[in-house]
Amino acid sequence: MSPPSASQPQGNLQSGLVRFGLAGAILLVLLGGAAFYYTSTLRGGDDASAKALRVTISANACDPNELTVPAGTTLFEIANASDRAVEWEILDGVMVVEERENIAPGFVQSLSAKLKPGDYAITCGLLSNPRGVLHVTPSAAADAEAAAQPTLTAFIGPLAEYKVFLTLKSNAFVKAVGALSDAVKAGDVETAKALYPAARAAYAEIEPEAARFADLHNSIDGIADYLAQREADPAFTGLHRIEYGLFAQNSVDGLASVADKLVADAATLQQRLKEVKAQPADLAGNAERLASAAASAIVAGEDHYANTDLVAIAANVSSMRKVVGLLGPVAPTGAKDLVANLDADVKALEAKLDALRKGDGFVPYTDASVEARQGLAQGFSTLAEHLGALNAALGLS
Repeated sequence: MSPPSASQPQGNLQSGLVRFGLAGAILLVLLGGAAFYYTSTLRGGDDASAKALRVTISANACDPNELTVPAGTTLFEIANASDRAVEWEILDGVMVVEERENIAPGFVQSLSAKLKPGDYAITCGLLSNPRGVLHVTPSAAADAEAAAQPTLTAFIGPLAEYKVFLTLKSNAFVKAVGALSDAVKAGDVETAKALYPAARAAYAEIEPEAARFADLHNSIDGIADYLAQREADPAFTGLHRIEYGLFAQNSVDGLASVADKLVADAATLQQRLKEVKAQPADLAGNAERLASAAASAIVAGEDHYANTDLVAIAANVSSMRKVVGLLGPVAPTGAKDLVANLDADVKALEAKLDALRKGDGFVPYTDASVEARQGLAQGFSTLAEHLGALNAALGLS
């Protein structure tokens, strides 16, 4: 891997531009995020619900870093006391159970998690920080709720079709990553640049399910913002590391091994998606998690060097349209209005994206105004809210 601070003047200039771009992205978070998250994000000094369990994230740890809660639904408040945007995740092994991303310094975000008994890990800001522990103890209320779950027969069809969708899309991701890797290893910078957006979009289409695998998600699609040494961090790998080399450094130096690892990770992901046994509640639940994550990350963007965020965002919307299309027909009559709202949410996001199209693609993300980005973020937030209500309407929560 080439260090981000190359000795040549051009390298220094590019590195400076990247840092300038990242500073701009952080500013967008603070400007856009502050307005958009007003209803779900509280200033750090404010009091919130007395029933919520607060976790404060400092530069290196969570306080507390070991918690115990009863099985069922718990409301957490995640306070960011560090000087960088952070994320907080509840992990069951490598699987993400719940998460909040892009929590700005000095802010608090709430997270409602429905948990089964067991021990979970919790991330504490930067990915390199030590993890905490969350103990979930059995409860009579959770046992009674589980016993009241409906028959799953109605969901056999949607689950089978979604499995086929994941198989086809993960195959496409492996193919796109292979083409990108070939171009990188051939030293063809321009071809690799042209292939990057398709590889990123292919991942975005399977992201609702793929992002549940925390280890692979961080390796394949992790961004430098959450790493201690940012672009110089050894854990900076995958699509965005290649993006950084191609678009910020205009070089494939040091990228061959990164490409090899990406190809291997893509194959591992393909196999895991083939083997995963999704539950009915996972369809809307995973889509809701991704919509919430997109709403919090979309203002600053993630393709900091290629400015191709809109391609990936459109792929995210496509994946959510698939979920809405599968679950809508099995929703009960009483959920008719909710299904109509979900369909309208997806169409509204598609319309916002259409306004940003140029030729066969989209305008560079830096050409999208803060208002346009906030509009997309608001669209994802509304979609997340309605997806969050869907499992209850289906009798799955």
